Amino acid sequence: MPRRLSRRTLVTAASAWPAATLLPAGLQAEAAWKPGAGTRMVVPAAPGGTTDIVARLLAAFLQQSWGQSCVVDNKSGAGGVIGSTEVAKANPDGQTMLMGNIGPQSIAYSLYRNMPYRPKSLIPVSNVIAAPNVLVVHPSVPANTVPEFVAWLRAQNGKASYASSGTGQSPQLSGAWFLQLTGTKARHIPYRGAAPALQDLTAGVTQFFFDNLTTGIEFVRAGKLRALGITSAQRNPLTPELVPICETMPELKPFDVSTWFGVFLPAGTPRPVVDSLNTQMKVWLDDAKTKDRFKSMAGFAAYGTPEQFDTFVNAQIALWKGVIDKEGLKLDVN
Repeated sequence: MPRRLSRRTLVTAASAWPAATLLPAGLQAEAAWKPGAGTRMVVPAAPGGTTDIVARLLAAFLQQSWGQSCVVDNKSGAGGVIGSTEVAKANPDGQTMLMGNIGPQSIAYSLYRNMPYRPKSLIPVSNVIAAPNVLVVHPSVPANTVPEFVAWLRAQNGKASYASSGTGQSPQLSGAWFLQLTGTKARHIPYRGAAPALQDLTAGVTQFFFDNLTTGIEFVRAGKLRALGITSAQRNPLTPELVPICETMPELKPFDVSTWFGVFLPAGTPRPVVDSLNTQMKVWLDDAKTKDRFKSMAGFAAYGTPEQFDTFVNAQIALWKGVIDKEGLKLDVN
């Protein structure tokens, strides 16, 4: 069970916020609640990925803003569940934050039978970045558009196969939802990460893959793969020539998938602390340097209030529950 907050923590948080709300947004970030000691941002993934990169960017900003250390702590395993569990059980005093993502904060609730935490165990603070996947196919696939690809899939009648970076991950579920909406079939081939999945796809072992846009587009530009469309409803400035898949066929109109990353705090964290961190994040996400950095990652800054982010997360949980239940996927947290 979470430890009780000290009277000093509660008084500091509550007294700082009313004065801060009277200040302009830029000054609020300086005057609102600050941690009394160094903070920790848990990343439920290995170093080097998008979750880790955005966590380190935000941690550097908070450290400078607060004048306190903000350490990034990578706790990978079980698709992000291990790191998320640690934050869910942490003292709700604002000292421990989570850089969550689409996997452990939406997909996992329906995917795993023995989840050690629930949605209400974490408070959504704000989304950070959203980025699309891209549908890439091996050059041997005789399709240059999504409708041509769907027609080819129907002709294959389940003989085609698609790669993913792991069972239950966004690339697999993007593929599963695509097949469900189009009424087509294909075999799922899971890999331990995107790198080996791309290696086999370029070798023709599999035929298609819903990969992260930033990595997949490099193979397209090298002529090793062909891109048919992106999974988000909005076009991406990195690839303005790629049409959103939802625009290509009537049955694919609901298809809107973005990988997303956002900050969460343990349940029970005082609202002034949540709001203060949200204000800090807005200053960071509104900064032109942050937006340019995200653009280089094929992503968009995705600030939201705690209420907006909570609504978004709940919608994502419902969306992926429908896909997972229809697919019949169930795993155990190991």
